[in-house]
Amino acid sequence: MNPLSELGKSLLIFGIIFIVIGIILIFSNKIPNIFNLGRLPGDIYYKKGNFTFYFPIVSSIIISIILTLILNIFFRK
Repeated sequence: MNPLSELGKSLLIFGIIFIVIGIILIFSNKIPNIFNLGRLPGDIYYKKGNFTFYFPIVSSIIISIILTLILNIFFRK
């Protein structure tokens, strides 16, 4: 198969993914936060005075698992 054809398909898939993510971000204030991503138990939040440190480790792991599953469905050979 033509390598440019494969590249074109990949770019279309990523473009569609970016469009969907953009739509979700635009309407995110109207969609309830069902999964509470960013506020899960295990996310690190530290505040002292003027300093705030936030690291959403559990949220990052969950997003990574979801993206891995989705990409495995699309790119399985």
